Amino acid sequence: MPDELIIIRGSGSTSALGAGASVYADAAPAFSNQLLGASALSVGALPASVEAELAALRKEHSAYRQLDRTVLLALLAARQATAQAGWKSNNQGNKLAVSIGSSRGATGRLEQFYEEFLEEGSVPPATSPLTTLGNVASWVAFDAGTTSGATLSHSSTCSSALQALGNAMAWLRAGMADRFLAGGTEAPLTAFTLAQMHALGIYSPFEAPDSPCRPGAGRPSTFVLGEGAAVFALEKISRKQLEEGNYTSASLSNTYILEAVGFGFEAIGSKTGLSPEGHHFQKAMRQALQQAPCAPSDIDAIVLHSPGTPAGDASERRAITAVFGEEMPALTSNKWLIGHTLGASAALSLHYALHILATQSWPAPGFATDLTPAPFRPVRRILINAAGFGGNAASAIVSAVQI
Repeated sequence: MPDELIIIRGSGSTSALGAGASVYADAAPAFSNQLLGASALSVGALPASVEAELAALRKEHSAYRQLDRTVLLALLAARQATAQAGWKSNNQGNKLAVSIGSSRGATGRLEQFYEEFLEEGSVPPATSPLTTLGNVASWVAFDAGTTSGATLSHSSTCSSALQALGNAMAWLRAGMADRFLAGGTEAPLTAFTLAQMHALGIYSPFEAPDSPCRPGAGRPSTFVLGEGAAVFALEKISRKQLEEGNYTSASLSNTYILEAVGFGFEAIGSKTGLSPEGHHFQKAMRQALQQAPCAPSDIDAIVLHSPGTPAGDASERRAITAVFGEEMPALTSNKWLIGHTLGASAALSLHYALHILATQSWPAPGFATDLTPAPFRPVRRILINAAGFGGNAASAIVSAVQI
């Protein structure tokens, strides 16, 4: 194992299940119906408790009132991660850098400004700065109190969050930052974005609460759009520091090792599809295993990308079989609970993996699927998959700290 370790000192999340670390305890699908024209589509919308937090956050600072929902979700998750890490907020100086992924960025504000332009022929001066992708990470950095640390935003469709985490790992290993807030955020539940997903022909025909998102269940396609964010507080320490430092099991109860983030790419004719063999998945998983380094047999569970589309689910399964053989790890997913949150999905999958490592369990879906029950053996190391339009994929490996 490498001498230098990238550890997750704290984490935070918001999703349809709520906010914080305990949302997966006794979890059930958290979907509601949203009208798109005359049709009712299932969505993974935030619960009232998180909406109240967003409303309060908007009132904290005059500038926050105009921020997109995507940015505010990232702020809430980053605050949780900072608090859990024990970092003093607003006292970060140049030690803290920020790396945030989002597929769509400021979706709601961009659509709002465009509607105003069509009606009035003009837009407010703040339109451009409030709708650029860099607007996400820069506000997270401002809220966290960093003065000159890097602020990086990533958009690589649905693997955006793992792109952000991989970049943070590289910066930390290179000594270019001491701490990182890294993750993903997305607030895509607008009529226009829902219409785009529906036009692809992949949207679930099932309404809430009838388990509308069903990864690994085959046909029909059961893609469901959701919103949320997850952010992680990352630090670099040496194994010697871990073994000889003043650490106890209690002090490391919320600490995990981010062992690797691997990437895979393939150029294919369809920019919305993927190869049947999932070559980009295979490349990402193999790179992550090599980077860790660990053998396929060292992986106890995989948090699947698995959006509930038959072709996408089958491609990922074939890729896993190619890498792991017939003795595959246990397979699980959180999308049947919260939907597909696009650029935030990989970060929320990592947050789900931390819950599994902490509790050694995961909820069982109430529909026929190839997702597996939690294994009886200990789950010590988990691989997380993500993939997006354009032939890109990413895989992360996370494990619990052992002292």
